Amino acid sequence: MFGSLCARKLARRSRSALIAALTVLLVQTLIVWNFSNLDTGEDRKDNGREKRDRIGINKAYSEYPKSGFQRRHQQPPLGKASVRHKQQPDGYYSHRPKEKVRVDSNSENSVPKDFENIDNSNFGARSQTQRHSPGEHKQGLLEKAHSQQSLSKNSNEVIQNQYAQNKGGFNQTRTELQRRADPTLRPQQSQQHRHHLQQAKRSATPTADIKYDQPPKCEISGKEAISALSRAKTKECRQQIAEVYCRHKERQLMPEKVTRYCPAEGKVNMNVQWEDDSMETVPAVPVRIAFILVVHGRASRQVQRLFKAIYHTSHFYYIHVDQRSNYLHRQMVALARQYPNVRVTPWRMSTIWGGASLLTMYLQSMKDLLAMRDWSWDFFINLSAADYPIRTNDQLVTFLSKYRDMNFIKSHGRDNARFIRKQGLDRLFFECDTHMWRLGDRKIPEGISVDGGSDWFLLNRIFVEYVINSQDDLVTNMKRFYAYTLLPAESFFHTVLENSPHCESIVDNNLRITNWNRKLGCKCQYKHIVDWCGCSPNDFKPSDLPRFQQTTRPTFFARKFEASVNQEIVNQLDVFLFGSMPQGTPGLKAYWENVFDEVDGIHSLSDAHLTHYHAFARLGLARTANSLQGDTSDNSCRYFAMGHPVSVHIYFLSDEFQGYLVRHHATNLATSKLETLETCVMPKQFFRFTNPPNTFNRLQFAEIGTDWDAKERIFRNFGNLMGPMDEPVGMQKWGKGSNVTVTVVWIDPTNVIAATYDILIDASAEFTHYRPPLNLPLRPGMWTVRVLHHWSPVAETRFLITPLTHHKHLPIRHEDALRTHNGPAKNSYMEQSFHGLNPILNIPVHLGQVEAAEHNAELTGSELERWVDSLVGEVWSAVDMCSTGPSGCPVMQTCRETVWSSLSPDPKSQLGPTKTNGRIR
Repeated sequence: MFGSLCARKLARRSRSALIAALTVLLVQTLIVWNFSNLDTGEDRKDNGREKRDRIGINKAYSEYPKSGFQRRHQQPPLGKASVRHKQQPDGYYSHRPKEKVRVDSNSENSVPKDFENIDNSNFGARSQTQRHSPGEHKQGLLEKAHSQQSLSKNSNEVIQNQYAQNKGGFNQTRTELQRRADPTLRPQQSQQHRHHLQQAKRSATPTADIKYDQPPKCEISGKEAISALSRAKTKECRQQIAEVYCRHKERQLMPEKVTRYCPAEGKVNMNVQWEDDSMETVPAVPVRIAFILVVHGRASRQVQRLFKAIYHTSHFYYIHVDQRSNYLHRQMVALARQYPNVRVTPWRMSTIWGGASLLTMYLQSMKDLLAMRDWSWDFFINLSAADYPIRTNDQLVTFLSKYRDMNFIKSHGRDNARFIRKQGLDRLFFECDTHMWRLGDRKIPEGISVDGGSDWFLLNRIFVEYVINSQDDLVTNMKRFYAYTLLPAESFFHTVLENSPHCESIVDNNLRITNWNRKLGCKCQYKHIVDWCGCSPNDFKPSDLPRFQQTTRPTFFARKFEASVNQEIVNQLDVFLFGSMPQGTPGLKAYWENVFDEVDGIHSLSDAHLTHYHAFARLGLARTANSLQGDTSDNSCRYFAMGHPVSVHIYFLSDEFQGYLVRHHATNLATSKLETLETCVMPKQFFRFTNPPNTFNRLQFAEIGTDWDAKERIFRNFGNLMGPMDEPVGMQKWGKGSNVTVTVVWIDPTNVIAATYDILIDASAEFTHYRPPLNLPLRPGMWTVRVLHHWSPVAETRFLITPLTHHKHLPIRHEDALRTHNGPAKNSYMEQSFHGLNPILNIPVHLGQVEAAEHNAELTGSELERWVDSLVGEVWSAVDMCSTGPSGCPVMQTCRETVWSSLSPDPKSQLGPTKTNGRIR
């Protein structure tokens, strides 16, 4: 009787719950339908779902220590899907699929001592986007629904409880409603089954659709080779991949056995003594060093500062500039003209992280240096722009003169078999299309011991001549083997040296300190250019200075340094090495880095950056005109903008980003003469805590931008210049405290809630960041991001999505403006609508805002520029201007005499004539 009564009560409750759920679903549908009708613009193709289907790796970039929360799933199966699942950090819970990954890169080719903690064994093959039939597409949606359900006991739980407390019946999430509507969405379906489905779809790329100039000479059956062929961009690269695969399959590519010439058994490691007191003694016959500088990017002043610190007339400097860094190449060519012992390579390569091209570049540089009969050198040292000396040239020369027969190269120092597996030496790789493709497995040649470690080394001339000129079995076969090897420069020289007649000259020390931080540096940040995971060292900071002074082993260089991250540590090293610069030295705390030069052409810029630079120039001209204090008859400080920017620099002072310096042409209306001006614009701050303050105090700062560097924890897009087609990242900085969950809400300029998600903040978390997968284009204007705790506001920040005045580097046309500036189709940033949250969060939606946004979306020409200038003026301030030459404006300063100008003196990086002691400084 009692059981029957309970059953009837449960049945009534179930029916009531079902009726309530259906009612909420109807209300949501009506809200979404009514709001979507506000979009009166032309219908556009909704490519959001197709774009989301192209997401390769769903990874939330929140940073948490390993002692954080336990994972919610069991061990996944092998394959890429399992890696993606394993790498998903705990703490981030969203209503939507995870962010689309964009990873940044720098040319850093070193493996840390603790690299074995990164497991590459399950890094499966990636495949090109495939179009699916309706049935396949439906299956994909079902899989997405399943993956959403796996989050059912996380953020949705938090949000639905708040809805129940605050708004009564609004307590059903979209995932739960989908489950009610479609009984096939079973939460108990295993995560393993979903991974197998996704892996099967990725591995199903047919080779018959791949286009070749000539058909392959063998059947390509390996899934990794098939994946590489499907992803290669050019027909030439696909042809080369097929040829390499077939040659390897026919056993024509790799040597099976190689001769060892080392007379010693096992690995040799000579000990060298660190005698600090004797380092100042000048040797009778000092060695001469050939420095190979491998540089890329645009940080010319940092390269010049390094050159200035290591220069001496007794040594030689051979500079290779990446083929994609034309601005820096021009600067280095100008530098080489000043000194007879400096040359720039007459050839250039596009080297990539982990690529075979880096080893090719080193071998060619060595060959060139040996062919220079007028350069008599004893040691070969490779350096990058991120290196800096921590001892003087005289100390280095004294040390190397004592050990002139030695070769200094750092080994991994671990179990060799484990190193081979973790380094991928037992896998076949091939480089083309500036990508390192993984094509399958291979065997290590018999007869030799494979070694490896750091790719920064000091080699004596005798061994360099052996590597370049020897035709013996070891050298010729190792060149074959490492031409198809990942990170070859980290193993080739080690292996050849250890197995060669010169094996007894090995010193297991490359005389450098590297700033390894596994937690921040090993995030597989190079997967867009290499089918593998890699690590990169962090930049040194001022707190690291004692590490350089207290080292117990011989060290002469350290890495990495970046002046755009921290210049003070380099200033401190200069004082330590060379003494303080004179009191009042200009520009000592300032740093300038070029981001655009007119010789590169405007096609080197994105439309968003070109739009901003023009707007910055107009802001400067408006500021100068205002200096006339309203005198309409005086045109001496009024200008008309002419042409594109001449150059753009980012400007730092005391390691704080100050703003952009835009040099541009303008015609003075009083004199009708063309002048070249430089405008300094500084960003305004928009982050603020709620007033009155919330009792929640863990949040310290929040920012929205692009090009987030998780290793250095900065936005590389300084100032966050963003347009409608950019994909912004939300970053939060946290103080220590208890574990908490916060809600982040993104609101567009018309008060449409574009995204909301929860973040679980670990007790020791310092930074979190996430890119919500928003449908593009984003509506231009001022956006707001709020951080809530228990649905109470904690803080908010604002950021600008700037409308574009240019499309494909030309003034934007009406149809392109309408398509770019009218927001996503039907005002829908995601498949899930958050309009029901507007009343809960007290965010009113006004029809007038939408109508004004749609009107602005149609603007072109001068009207569009005025709209852009009004928006940019809300975020940036034109604080000053100067002129590169004589000016008709009487209050205009000269740039050479303006401390912030990129043309002002910068003695710490400027080069001059050599002194009597052979140095520059």
